Amino acid sequence: MSLHLLHQFPRLELLGAPTPLEHLPRLSDYLGRDIFIKRDDFTPVAMGGNKLRKLEFLAADALREGADVLLTAGAIQSNHVRQTAAVAARLGLKCVALLENPIGTHAENYLSNGNRLLLDLMDAEVIMVDALNNPAEQLAEQATRLEAQGYRPYIVPVGGSNALGALGYVECAQEIAHQSEGVVDFAAVVVASGSAGTHAGLAVGLEHLLPETELVGVTVSRQVEAQLPLVERLRQSLAETLEVQAKAPITLWDDYFAPRYGEPNDEGMAAVK
Repeated sequence: MSLHLLHQFPRLELLGAPTPLEHLPRLSDYLGRDIFIKRDDFTPVAMGGNKLRKLEFLAADALREGADVLLTAGAIQSNHVRQTAAVAARLGLKCVALLENPIGTHAENYLSNGNRLLLDLMDAEVIMVDALNNPAEQLAEQATRLEAQGYRPYIVPVGGSNALGALGYVECAQEIAHQSEGVVDFAAVVVASGSAGTHAGLAVGLEHLLPETELVGVTVSRQVEAQLPLVERLRQSLAETLEVQAKAPITLWDDYFAPRYGEPNDEGMAAVK
């Protein structure tokens, strides 16, 4: 079944070119199997990251609607918020970001450095909240406030994760299929699964392009029983948007996040080293 509808949606050319699919020889030797990495950290605009693929579609939709504000939410050190602010600055739009402190730290370096500092440099309006318990409702409230001030806000959901944003990772699946052709037959693709947009996009794309390749989502903030419905709903919404079927089993692992989102543990640090 074709994914031809993908190219009928407005999209800004922010990436410029496919990101590399890179073999990792030392890690492959250590683990005893060939490991590749899709280098979406190489995407341009504010030091890269995967959310730029989603923002290509979301920001294009914002411009189509005549928006002058990109409104989004995330953690203090959110890469998604940083990339949204960067795209807004590049397009001459205002960015408003709702931020939470998910680990409850008072460490000044965490609260004011890194991505938080970059938001100031990109002139984003930052609104601290106690918690993003209902981000859709909280963003809608801020949109109402901005409209009362004469702005035309466009809500970018947490992680850029809705059906429109997830189109970016259907396109990434196309890149993976093209780059691996004649080079390697992947047994599995492993992806972080949080706000579910990246996971859902790859799920729809890979089911049609590399149907023999298993997709494994590794949860970053929830147990499987809480994450699975999020992925299922978004995958279904995306499939309906593209008018395709999405029936492959969804595989999730929840063995690797602890103690909580945004805070590494000893095992994670050892793996990095």
